[in-house]
Amino acid sequence: MAVGAKKPNILWFCTDQQRFDTIQALGNEHIRTPNIDRMIARGTCFTQAYAQSPVCTPSRASFLTGRYARTTRCRQNGQQIPSYERLLSRLFADQGYYCGLAGKLHLSSCAAGRVENRIDDGYSVFHWSHHPQPDWPENGYTQWLAHHGKTWDQLYTGGKETAYVKEGVPSEFHQTTYCAEKTIEFIRENKDRNWFFSYNCFDPHHPFDPPTEYLAKYNASSMPLPKIREGELANKPRYQKLDSKWAHNEPGYFDVQAMTDQDRQEVTAAYYAMIELIDDQFGRVLTALEETGQLEDTIVIFMSDHGEMLGDHGLYLKGPHFYDESVRVPLVLHWPRGIEAGVRCSGLIELLDLAPTLCDLAGIPHYEGFQGRTLTPICQGKANPQIHRDHVFSEYYNAWTHHHAFGSMLRTEDAKIVVYHGTEDGELYDLKNDPDEFENLWNTSEAKDRKLELLNYCFDTSVFTMDPLPPRLGPF
Repeated sequence: MAVGAKKPNILWFCTDQQRFDTIQALGNEHIRTPNIDRMIARGTCFTQAYAQSPVCTPSRASFLTGRYARTTRCRQNGQQIPSYERLLSRLFADQGYYCGLAGKLHLSSCAAGRVENRIDDGYSVFHWSHHPQPDWPENGYTQWLAHHGKTWDQLYTGGKETAYVKEGVPSEFHQTTYCAEKTIEFIRENKDRNWFFSYNCFDPHHPFDPPTEYLAKYNASSMPLPKIREGELANKPRYQKLDSKWAHNEPGYFDVQAMTDQDRQEVTAAYYAMIELIDDQFGRVLTALEETGQLEDTIVIFMSDHGEMLGDHGLYLKGPHFYDESVRVPLVLHWPRGIEAGVRCSGLIELLDLAPTLCDLAGIPHYEGFQGRTLTPICQGKANPQIHRDHVFSEYYNAWTHHHAFGSMLRTEDAKIVVYHGTEDGELYDLKNDPDEFENLWNTSEAKDRKLELLNYCFDTSVFTMDPLPPRLGPF
């Protein structure tokens, strides 16, 4: 940022469980995302962005601090992030930014009616709504509906449904819309100061329940079927074999084995419909920035916390799985004053790279605990956008489903290894010849040397991602 220039605002637009291949401008001809497409044309898009965990809390803890999940000690859904961790919102607040949030944060447990416990996160405005259901009176979305004379139960009742898809709350009163309303309100009220705002809707997280009017836009029979190779699960880890019967290995919940091709296409249509609603609300937020004269002065980030299997490899939802569908997400940055337009970076990046990048772009000093690698040279056209990292690293440490599932993933440009600690299971893929990750080479004799090489690489990476804090003060 030029000396004396106005510091940029930050609009951090984060969806929940949106996989990388759900944007029309990036090649998905079955979905409509005109507003994200427009941002891609005018900003810098990272097409190989990887989450540091395939589930919510550890991934969010990582990108909000710029530190690996193991480092933050927030490795599981349901854990409390330690009070000493420094969120990016706190760092920006310390530099005079007015910070706000709408939607979920999910850095602490909020199960069984427990309201999420906050640390000193820097948010002065906090419209908390972990998910749409009225499980807590503190749910800002529930309060917003009450203000409009509505309840979620009334809005959600009725409508067509199958075992896998339901017509949900009308778009006018949807939680995705609520988050946009609160974002727009914040943008309009704070146009004369520097601000940092987090938009965190719950969609397109399951259940697959878009508004009726959005579901009607998608013809299920024209949707692609999931990528499945006959017999591929025979040499895949036991977690996948279990989840191929019931999602999340939860009997009675989401019966994967009973699905017909029509069921699968209907789920895909519903998932895409949920994303189109997000895109429309994203467009409304961008319009508010334009109308208030703030678009030129705002860094806009569009991304998701992790992906969704969506039937690929016979799996739905999420779990201890490290396919690209689960850990690779969309990521676009836009700022007319400081980020190159129309750039597509195909180099490997990690979501924790965002923290030092946003600090650089805003002229804020790096926190000494950061582990990310700044993307600023790429964003400003000063570095090769096809090269950033040699590898990406992701972790699942008993994080959600499958108790005692501990997995580490290392991915390079042409290979991926997944180690399930304490078991004989693992995965090894030759991404040059098998980009869709069908053929697991873990137990094959011909890949023995490559496996050992990547095991060493993965082990080294796990060591080198240890906490850089506390700093070393002297030689002894």
